[in-house]
Amino acid sequence: MKYAPLGRTGLSVSRLCLGTMNFGPRTSEPDSFAIMDRALEDGVNFFDSANVYGRPIGVGATETILGNWFAQGGGRREKVVLATKVFGQMDPYPNNRGLSALHIRRACDESLRRMQTDHIDLYQMHHIERTTPWEEIWQAMEVLVQQGKVIYVGSSNFAGWDIATAQAAAANRHFMGLVSEQSLYHLGARTIELEVIPACRHYGLGLIPWSPLGGGLLGGGFDQASAGRRSDPQMAARLEKHRPQIEAYAQLCAELGERPADVALAWLLHNPVVTAPIIGPRTMDQFTTSLRAVDITLSPESLKRLDEIWPGPGGEAPNAYAW
Repeated sequence: MKYAPLGRTGLSVSRLCLGTMNFGPRTSEPDSFAIMDRALEDGVNFFDSANVYGRPIGVGATETILGNWFAQGGGRREKVVLATKVFGQMDPYPNNRGLSALHIRRACDESLRRMQTDHIDLYQMHHIERTTPWEEIWQAMEVLVQQGKVIYVGSSNFAGWDIATAQAAAANRHFMGLVSEQSLYHLGARTIELEVIPACRHYGLGLIPWSPLGGGLLGGGFDQASAGRRSDPQMAARLEKHRPQIEAYAQLCAELGERPADVALAWLLHNPVVTAPIIGPRTMDQFTTSLRAVDITLSPESLKRLDEIWPGPGGEAPNAYAW
């Protein structure tokens, strides 16, 4: 496994981040334990979760699985850079959601209890909430950092101007602010190249792409359309919509001698702003086969062909659409 700093911090994390969203609803606790044990064996030290994960069987179920795994000991917690999130609705009560100081404090304590740990290494705001002032958000986060419950703070699903606003408010408080942003980013969804990626680069945030395979879109050719999410009617419609691109992409990957999923991850890793794409395996095989991506080097010619197959927005704003 290869490692990189998380943004401008001194924290080293694996170039692939183990996403745990499937743990509980789609992957049993014993199988989840096995995947996490194998992740540590293979050098993956960056685990991502969220307090709402597990919703089909109960919010918090995924964090509970992580806590039960940590409780086995053997240095599991010490070896993991643990990331989780706050924002989502945890129960019907109006104050058990969002980014109010009350909810941030309550949600952090509940996540710590479920995960059976005394601190969260990266506490991420799962979505922007522009109705809560940054003075309130940063005050709450500062208290958690002072108490030792949180080490670093990150964002997820923020616009570029949200990142700028957050960092300006943090600077006024002499607080470190955001160290990472978790965004939707893959070959078929490149909107963040306009402003989010430039903002991350400017402020020293590590980019953590979620859904790096486009929910299965980049997982392989049409011969694999019956596998996993690719059998979903909506996914079938997406596959048909992008048929020419998928066929050209599969051809390029065949020429490279690499699996399409691995090329999609490797393409992300070629971006210097990207710290670690999130892989969300349901099975051990899905986890182990993803590891190949960190060893793939794409030539300038291959990167150019990928841009031709999956064009981006044309660069960064405003040059992408103006002069």
